[in-house]
Amino acid sequence: MRFSDQLSFLFSFTPAPTSPPLKRTVPATAGAQTRDRALEAQAQEILRAAGASALIPVVQVEWNARLRSAAGRAHYHRQLVSLNPRLRQFGAAEIDRTLRHELAHLVAHLRAGRRRISPHGPEWRLACRDLGVGDEQRCHSLPFPVRRRPPRFLYKCCACGRDFPRVRRLRRRTACLACCRSHNRGRYDGRFMLRLVAPPDSVKFFTQIAV
Repeated sequence: MRFSDQLSFLFSFTPAPTSPPLKRTVPATAGAQTRDRALEAQAQEILRAAGASALIPVVQVEWNARLRSAAGRAHYHRQLVSLNPRLRQFGAAEIDRTLRHELAHLVAHLRAGRRRISPHGPEWRLACRDLGVGDEQRCHSLPFPVRRRPPRFLYKCCACGRDFPRVRRLRRRTACLACCRSHNRGRYDGRFMLRLVAPPDSVKFFTQIAV
């Protein structure tokens, strides 16, 4: 199983927060981020056509030079879409497609409310269809540079035995998504919480994973 596929089994648990009214956040305009008012107007029209009226007055769009391999990123709690400035070299059509891709994340979370959903699950796919990109893929195929770092930590599900190599240490309780789906209807279950383990030959293990 590839490292990227292994990560799809992760299921992180945080207490379900209440859902406060959406509010406008302070725009990110300093440093590597540049807010784009024209794209915000475009996003508002896209959201209006999809019936996501709650997002129209609060959605923000920025260019973020800190994005490297990602074409874009959606931040639901900030109602913010970040786009990679490298998109400009691929034309307006690619910018529009990526914008709709990220807006679909905001729409999917808005519709789900307090219910937890997968980043590219059926809710996101339905939102993509409503936003006019029904055939959208979860990952872009643009020739952006990919920065690979070898994993430094190895976690294991004590129930099924799956390994989860990670670049960074997990900061919150995380359970095996496959086990939670199989035994607890997809809800977090502490029985399947990932444990940090030390493989017998950690140097050899991490070298193999990184290759």
